[in-house]
Amino acid sequence: MSNNATRKPAWVIGEDWASVVAGFLIIALILLASYNIQTPSFAGKAGWGDFNTLLDGLFSSKQANATSATFGLFLVISVIGLILSGKSLKNYFWGFLAIFVLTLIAQIVSSFTGFKNFGLETVLFSLVIGLLISNLFNLPEWLRSALNTELYVKIGLVLLGATILFGDILTAGGYGILQAVVVVFGVWYFAFWIAKKLKVDDEYATMLASAVSICGVSAAIATAGAINGDKKKLSMVVSLVLIVAIPMMIFMPIIAKWIGLSEAVTGAWLGGTIDTTGAVVGAGTIAGEDGLKYATIIKFSQNVLLGVAAFAISIFWAYRNKRGEKRERVSLSILWERFPKFVLGFMLVSLFYSFILSPELTKSSGSLLKSFCNFWFALAFISIGLETRFSDFKAADNKGPVYAFLAAQGFNIILTLVVAYVIFGIIAA
Repeated sequence: MSNNATRKPAWVIGEDWASVVAGFLIIALILLASYNIQTPSFAGKAGWGDFNTLLDGLFSSKQANATSATFGLFLVISVIGLILSGKSLKNYFWGFLAIFVLTLIAQIVSSFTGFKNFGLETVLFSLVIGLLISNLFNLPEWLRSALNTELYVKIGLVLLGATILFGDILTAGGYGILQAVVVVFGVWYFAFWIAKKLKVDDEYATMLASAVSICGVSAAIATAGAINGDKKKLSMVVSLVLIVAIPMMIFMPIIAKWIGLSEAVTGAWLGGTIDTTGAVVGAGTIAGEDGLKYATIIKFSQNVLLGVAAFAISIFWAYRNKRGEKRERVSLSILWERFPKFVLGFMLVSLFYSFILSPELTKSSGSLLKSFCNFWFALAFISIGLETRFSDFKAADNKGPVYAFLAAQGFNIILTLVVAYVIFGIIAA
């Protein structure tokens, strides 16, 4: 075959760079063209507890406008991303329409008040819906054409930079950052170590350690993108994070009151261990006003470390060969080739929103970008579910990762309690 036949078109820049371009296009649209239509939100922050409330939210003119605008924007942006990635657009419209509708269904289900009270997030229902469909039916080819998980995840991660601000360090305060650094590094190392002891592979162990130690779902997704991790392993880690967060949210505030912890220590403990923002807020609310305040501060502190961790993990992974062994010598060209470019996009967006944009514009556009980010993640997890069959989990030995996750979370609970008590119960008291 000739070189001309295999040469890529000039516009094909690869999926990583395509996600960066797509993310920057969305930001430019918001900042320069004043686009301000939120993604669909059913029944508002309170959620729906009865069908009348749900129907009012479903069929309002505001909802119709948000749904149609979101579909058009996300379709155009994803098409641009696919073109820049060099992928086919055959049957893409109908496939994207299908996963968009499934994502809306996941949002409707997750908006139920009972689920919101437990901190269950849309990505969990997206994954479950995708898994049910893929295991009950044979997927048509036109639907498979829209399952571009990596692109959706990477675009979402670039936009996530607008919500991970360096200014949050000042909000969190020195004590919050001190606890976050001690806990994140200590728990990450232990989680990785125990996973290796249980014969979990490096890829699984890295995603698992990041999820437990930093900030749950976002950390797992960022790490999977940074190391080009297996989507099925990512879905397992995310499922563990979301499921384990429920009993933690319920029982940890009760245990804190039983052993007589102050609200400050309780909040610091909750914020440092519970891996989903919704569950942190739920547990902090149970703990009291000060408990919620300190839980949020610590959660912010650990979220700030996500960008640093993703960057460090990217460099670490680039120094390893495909068998997971450390390279003796790595040229700069190989390092650059293997480095995930979307991490640079994430960092640039975070820097731009932290130091260049005005606080007012940062707050208003950052809120919109957060909703966009969550919607991209929901699309990605619908896709992961549709690509995964339960037989894949049955064929693999998944006990090791589950045991490693539970052991790491147990260590996280104990270590964070000690650190929170020392810092907020003794030093800062």
